[in-house]
Amino acid sequence: MSFAKWVGGALGWSFGGPIGAIIGLAIGSLIDGAAEQSGFLLNEGNPKQQRRSRQSTSRSRSRTQTRTRPQTQSGDFEVSLLILASVIIKADGIQDQRELDYVRQQFVSMYGKQRANHAFKLFKNINKQNIPTRKVCLQIKQMMDHSSRLQLLHFLFGIAKADGMVTDNEVSQIYMISGYLGISTRDYGSIKAMFYNSSDNAYKILEITKDATDDEVKRAYRKMAKKYHPDKVIHLGKEHQKGAEEKFRQVQLAYEQLQKERGF
Repeated sequence: MSFAKWVGGALGWSFGGPIGAIIGLAIGSLIDGAAEQSGFLLNEGNPKQQRRSRQSTSRSRSRTQTRTRPQTQSGDFEVSLLILASVIIKADGIQDQRELDYVRQQFVSMYGKQRANHAFKLFKNINKQNIPTRKVCLQIKQMMDHSSRLQLLHFLFGIAKADGMVTDNEVSQIYMISGYLGISTRDYGSIKAMFYNSSDNAYKILEITKDATDDEVKRAYRKMAKKYHPDKVIHLGKEHQKGAEEKFRQVQLAYEQLQKERGF
């Protein structure tokens, strides 16, 4: 599969808006006839595509008014990961090779070598751009379901931790991104706790405090197990199940730890 066909077939709602502009510029650095290819991918290439773009925009506005979202495709999630990964990798002013390797390894694990190579080529060109973080996140918030956004956040913490530590700048960037994505402080704290070692991490993962009763711990576990269940992101494809299963496993481990500590 050619690079152009891979990109063209990978994207859904991320064809347009600030994400589409970033992808178009990145493609322009990779493909001969960049202006033509970028125009095609951003629905600007010919009258038929322009009509489709206007129709898509109209549908998007209608969805916004009714507060519904189109189902996020694997490619939309993939591109969102690439762009936000670039923001995190550059957050501390140092592009550590271990973080770059982590991104590549995760993509190979999720998508296979060929698709991962395509994605990483695009990522390197995205990484050269100044990303309008707020605009990108607001597009993702509008179009992507909550469970998929939580999966994005989990991946970003994984990138930040890939070099062995999460810097204050990285934490600040991820916290800012989570706010733009419409993720609550409690959900942010739950996912963040999965990447740290402290005595109260189990409580943070379950989104409760140490003074919670045993019954409250049990209810919190059931709630979080439902929220992080891998089936919540099944629409993204089996390639994203591993990350979802990791979040689910962390919830189970947190509950088992509290069971052991409290003796119930």
